[in-house]
Formats: sequence, C-alpha cells, structure tokens
Amino acid sequence: MSIEEIKTQIISEVESCRDELYDLSRHIHDNPELGFHEVKAAAWLTKFLQNNSFTIELGIAGLKTAFRATYGKGKPLIALLAEYDALPELGHACGHNIICTSAVGAGVASRPAIDCYGGSVVVIGTPAEELYGGKITMAQKGVFDDLDSAMMIHPGGFDTVSIEALACIGLEVEFFGKSSHAAGRPEAGINALEAMILSYNGINSLRQHIRSKARVHGIITDGGQAANVVPAHSAGSFLVRAPDMVYLEVIKEKVLNCFKGAATATGARLEYKWDELCYAPVRNNLALGKLFLANMQRLGRKTVMSDPGQSFGSTDFGNVSQIVPGIHATISISGGRGVVSHSPQFAEAAVSERGLQAVVDAAKGMALTVADLVSDSGLVEKAKAEFFKSK
Repeated sequence: MSIEEIKTQIISEVESCRDELYDLSRHIHDNPELGFHEVKAAAWLTKFLQNNSFTIELGIAGLKTAFRATYGKGKPLIALLAEYDALPELGHACGHNIICTSAVGAGVASRPAIDCYGGSVVVIGTPAEELYGGKITMAQKGVFDDLDSAMMIHPGGFDTVSIEALACIGLEVEFFGKSSHAAGRPEAGINALEAMILSYNGINSLRQHIRSKARVHGIITDGGQAANVVPAHSAGSFLVRAPDMVYLEVIKEKVLNCFKGAATATGARLEYKWDELCYAPVRNNLALGKLFLANMQRLGRKTVMSDPGQSFGSTDFGNVSQIVPGIHATISISGGRGVVSHSPQFAEAAVSERGLQAVVDAAKGMALTVADLVSDSGLVEKAKAEFFKSK
C-alpha cells in the first residue's frame, strides 16, 4: 500500500471517531483536575486507547496519573505527548483537553501506518504541566530515552509548527525582620515588608538591563498582618525566564542580588529557595517540522513555521526536546482574535466549534506525520542528524 493510500486511510480513521473525540474533549473540559490529580482524565484517555488495541502501562515514573500506551513493535518509536491538567479556578483555560484528545486520536489513527510499515507509536500521558513540570520528573527517570521522536500540539491563536519557549525556574523568598508598634516605636522594628518592596523595585529596575526575551515576574504572598505593626515577615514567589540555560544562570544571579541588597539595606534576614525542577527551552526540530507543516497544509490549515505573534512562555516539553528530536506545534482555536490563554475566554474557546475542529485537525496532522516517519527511515535519521548537530 502506498503512503498516499495510508494517509487517506488515516484521515478516514480520525473522521470515523470524530464524535467520540468531541465527547472525550468535552468531558475532560467539563471535569477539570489539577496537576497530579487528573484521575478521571487519565482513566478516560487510557480506556479509549485500550479499546483501540493499545497496550497500557499506568503510573509510569512513579506518577499516579502518568501513563504509556503503545501500539506496534520495534523501531522507529514515535511518541505523541498528552497533557490533561487544568488550572486552579480557570479550568481548561490552556486547552489541555484539546492536547490530550488530539494525542489519543492521532495515536489511534496511526495504526494503519504501523500495520503497513512497522515501528511503534506511543501515547505518553504527562501530568501536571501547568504548576509542577511533570515531564521534567519523567525525563529525569528516563521515560523519553528510547524515543526516536516526540510530538505534541497546543491550542493557541495561530497555526504554527514551532514555538519559542523560555527556560524557567521558580524562586521562593522570605524576609525575617522584627515586629514593633508602627507608630509608637517604629525605630525598634525591622520591616520585612520594606525589604520585599525594595527587592520588587530592584527587579523592576533590572528589567531595563536584561535581554529582551528574558522575563522576571512574581507576587508578594505575605506582607504582614496589621497596618499598625511593623511586619516581621514577608514572602514572595517569583519566576525567572531566559532564552537559554546559560543566560538563565546570569539572570538568576542578578535577581538574587536584588534580594540580598534589600536585606543589607533593611537589616532583614533573607531566606530563599530555587525550585529543584527547571524548565528547559524548547529545541524545535525543523526536519520534523517541515513534515508536519506539509501535512497541516494538506488539511487546509494555514500553518506557518513560527508564531507571528512572538509570544513567550515556558513548557516542560522543553526538557523532552533536549533528549529527543521533537516539535511543539500550536493550532488556532481563536482565529488570532486576541483571546489569550489562561483566561476564561480561552477556556470557552477550548470547547467551541473551532476548538473541537482543532482536535480533529491536530489528530490528523500528527498521525500523518507518524506515517511519514515510519514509512521512510531516512526521515527519522534526518531529524536525528539535525538534533545531534545542534546539541
């Protein structure tokens, strides 16, 4: 059977389960679960895959809601990554119901290519992308080491093949001062809130003198309990982002100096802790990207190579892309109309007609790309050659 016949069959496979994918996407959207608690979503996704002849491994990497579902045997081993965690209060305002449903749809639709050409397709369920970086833990435990390539697609404002995602690390900060009556004996106190405010202002000043793609942002989580008491404690939570890991270390030192300087100025004692897990920047594999681009354009999507809006964020897929050739594409669910992720409007878009169509088109595009890779070993080797050359 020719590759064109296989691709026609793949498109038919997705169309045949369109209603089931729509229902699955809506069901996950209507039952949002936070990171590491996505029990229902993981169960529904794995049931769909198991019903379609996938072999299921639950609780991989020691994470209860992570899974690995495999169809086929041997190499190449092509992975489709699924995210299904929601945001606090906002639910699926990042559209992870689309990510996971399109991944399982693509996996099932890839079966004709695997049956014809051999190799394997694996859907890997990756919990807690939003707040905890579940893929980072999974990467550290070797979950992605045996893959030949990895793909996922994220809803957004445009149809793109690649994204620019920043390296990111969290910082928790506390200042400890000395309480006193704010009017009667202010000179007897050490103002921990003042230390935090000085730090915040120092970071604001620092922003002029760092590279344009670097980001520093945060919140004050404790600033005292009463206006007439000099605050003896303050706390804050910050994120530091940079386009690469080397410059991230430079920014980390500059940011930390803002807090150390404030401690010196006020006399408050500083305690801080960098997160153990660090999001790596995404390495987009252009060899894979060109295959995916052609397949999405075949479907009538006006897909381009990179985001014309030049928006930045961070994703734990970056850590996967440091291990294996991969692409983190985006698919439009808002028509570029200014509906931004992590908003109630984006959550609504994730189950709109455009959002549901995105599930189908993303599933087709990824499955068609799987077909390309398993039908021609040279394409896999080309992606690997680019990966190792740029490492």
